Parts: sequence; C-alpha cells; structure tokens
Amino acid sequence: MIKDFILQKEFGYLLDNKWVEPQSDKYIDILSPQDNSLVGAIPSLNEDEIDKCILSSNKAFLLWKDKSINQRTEILKRVSQIIRDERYELTNLIINEVGKPYKDSYDEVMRTSDIIDFYAEEGRRIFGDVLLSESFPGFGKEKIAITKRVPLGVTLAIPPFNYPLNETIPKIIGAIIPGNTVILKAPQQGGITCMVIGEIFRLAGLDDGVLNIVSGENNVVGDYLVRSEYIKAINFTGGTKTAIHIQREVTKREDVIPVMLLGLSGKDASIVLKDADIKKSVTNIAQGAFSYSGQRCTAIKRVLIDQSIEDEFIKELVKEVKENFILGDPKDKNTTIGPVINDKAAMYLNELKKDAIDKGAKIVLEGENKGRFIYPIILSNVSLDMRIAWEEPFSPILPIIKIKDKNEAIDIANQSEYGLQSSVFTENISDAFYIAERLDVGNVQINGKDSRGPDNFPFNGVKKSGIGNIQGAKYLIESLSRIKTFVINLEDEK
Repeated sequence: MIKDFILQKEFGYLLDNKWVEPQSDKYIDILSPQDNSLVGAIPSLNEDEIDKCILSSNKAFLLWKDKSINQRTEILKRVSQIIRDERYELTNLIINEVGKPYKDSYDEVMRTSDIIDFYAEEGRRIFGDVLLSESFPGFGKEKIAITKRVPLGVTLAIPPFNYPLNETIPKIIGAIIPGNTVILKAPQQGGITCMVIGEIFRLAGLDDGVLNIVSGENNVVGDYLVRSEYIKAINFTGGTKTAIHIQREVTKREDVIPVMLLGLSGKDASIVLKDADIKKSVTNIAQGAFSYSGQRCTAIKRVLIDQSIEDEFIKELVKEVKENFILGDPKDKNTTIGPVINDKAAMYLNELKKDAIDKGAKIVLEGENKGRFIYPIILSNVSLDMRIAWEEPFSPILPIIKIKDKNEAIDIANQSEYGLQSSVFTENISDAFYIAERLDVGNVQINGKDSRGPDNFPFNGVKKSGIGNIQGAKYLIESLSRIKTFVINLEDEK
C-alpha cells in the first residue's frame, strides 16, 4: 500500500487530501547521506500554491473544530495501525533518507505508533474546570465559571531532519486532537518521509484540508508561511539561528504574534562526580553521546568530570565504545553508527576537532573515518578556550573537561548560551538535587543519559534552546489550545 507511493521519484504537495503537481514543475532532489543516490524529489512551491494551502486549512478549521474528540481520535487509531502494518517500508525509507541505522529507524517507527495511541487516549482526558466566585474575597455564590480548552486555528508544523517520523507526528496530532488544522512544512532532508505521513493520514480518512503539506526553499515557503495572519501557532524544531530568523519574520505581521513553540539547539553537559558508578555513567554517556552519530538536540555534547576519576572514566569509555559501536552501512542490522547527514556536518566536526587539537586537546579515541562515515571521537585535556567546549557539533565527537568540584561543574554548564538538558551521575542524592536545582536547563537526568522521552513527560528548553512544551502529550495539546471561560451569573440570594 505504501511501498508504491514511496517508490515514485517525484512527489506532489498535499492539498485537500489530493496530491498536486507544482505549477512550476520545480523539484528539490533528496539524496541519500550514504552514497548521494537519489531517494526522490519534493516540490518547490511558490507563494500562490502556499496561499491555496493556507486558505484550505482555514476553511477546514471551521468544520474540524466542531468534530468530537472521539471522532478525531478514531482517525488517529487508524493512522497508528497503518504505521504498524507498514513498519518495514517506513524503516527502510528512514534509513535511505537520513542514514539512521536499522535498529534506530525501526524503533522510531514503532515508538511513533505508540505515541499516536497514547496521544489519542490523552486527548480524551483534556478537561476543563469549574470555579466558584465564593472562593475569592469580596464575592459570594453569585458566579460560577466553567472552562474548556478550544483550538487556536491553523498551526504550522516545521520538523527537523533527524527524526522525520517521530518529530513530525506529534506536531500533527498534538494540534489536530484539540481541533486545529495543520500545515506541515516538510524539511528538505526527511521531506519524503513527511510526504508519506500525508499519504498515511489520507488513507486513514482524515478530513480534507485538516493536514496540508508543503515544501520548497526555506526563504520562500518558510518565510511566507510564518508571516501569514492565518497561522495562529508555530511549532518548530531545529537550529537556534533558524528560530531567531523565524521570530524576526513573525514581527513583520500586522496582527498579533502567534503562539510559538521552539525546540532548538543544545550543548548538553553530563556531570560525573567522584562517587559516580563508573560503569553506569560510561554506558549511559556513550549511548547519549554517539547514538545516531550524535545528531540529536539531546545528545550529550560534553562531559564535566571530577579530576580524580578522569583516567578511569576515559579508559572505561573507550572500551565501551570499541565494544558496542560499529561504523558501517545503516542497512546492516549490526551497524550502530551510520553517516552524518551531509558533507557540511562532517566538515564542521573536523573544524572543531582541529581547533581543539591546535589548542592542546588530546585524541583518546578516533577510528578510520571516511567522509560522512565518522567513528566516535573522544577528546581529553579540553579547555574552555576551545570551540568544542561551547559549540554544538551535531556529530559523534565528545569533549571531556576536568572539574574540581560540583560548583565548578555548575558554573561551566551554565555558561553555555543553551539550556536544553543536562545529566548528573552520583550516588549522593543530595548532591544530585543540589546540582539539578542550579542548572539552567529544561530537564535534568539523574543517573541516566539525556533523553526526550517517555512521551508523556514534558520537554522544553530555556535560553537559546527554545520556549514552550514541544512534546509530552498532555503538555503539547494544552500548548496548542487555549482556555475559554463561560461565566454563569446567578440571582442574588439576598
């Protein structure tokens, strides 16, 4: 069912549940990060075509918002089932399009199906409140307020390349459950997966116009969309520079600024104290730093370690990586490290590595790297004047920075312009909470690697790592809806 759809080489854009060819016949080629082979091509749209999608989404909103929660969630159940039925086709597509190893790609597909099921049930539990005026000083029993959550309108979803299924689906279902409609702006890498998502929702019977999918050059499609007065919410996951650009474009609107949910970059620090369980910290940090080649906002991007255990930690970390990480073809089920997404990412890693080495860093682990295929790199003797201590590489390189005590670790971690996640490894729960309370981040993992799941947990960042709850079923649904209040005025009892 999905296989034939995936195999087409040129995809249209989704408008009112129909696939439409672009007027200009212009397409953007999507090349595999493995070997630059053509995976397919997505359309490059103009402003007139985007306008059609915007107007369609706005028209559909007027009908969709009046559907019951049960009607909306029944469609989601069908979407979840199609994803499970087509799990192998979707797995292979993710491998081909973004170079993610087989196991990680398969897990992404199955996790996405679980997310949909959970969101569908959580949507049934979004309740309002009853408030009594007598609770406030100076009032009696003359007023009763009833609140309910209502949709915002047309929402714009802009997902990243690295989790083309798992990052995209929550942006859609978190919006449509409370009654919004969605325009999905597909990324260039990962865009074909987004088109397949559209076909899945179409096959599941989603109403016309509730999900429209567009693609094209960012400075045309993205900028035009965020400036549209019809867009009432923007849910973006990606780089901080892009988010700042979006914010500037939004200010050009003459109407009220929309709800903004931004999941952005990170420089996640993992703090390892001298009493930490070395084995546990090593296992978690290796996975947290190097899975999917570190191409995750939640990847551990620096280790701040007590100087008294640094040598032992590095020895065990090198051993862990050598034993459990295999660089190779992502289609091979034994592979745990595939290619980085493009040549630019590989060049940036090498730039950061060279800067660190020139300033005195030492390489304690590095494999035979070829182009985009990069084995995990571990650097020691890293100082705070090195770019790798502060910049996000989005690739498999991990700097290790020595600390004297927990307060120095907190200070270094908080100097970052980012504030997404951190992790703390210690056997002392008091130290764990002392550090966690003082870290200026959205989430702190205690004795575990950085992670954005499970998907009933809230997920957010501070500083240049974003604003708003971009994930977590209850929290995202609430973020993409608003409270409406009905006040009943009773007769004065006097």
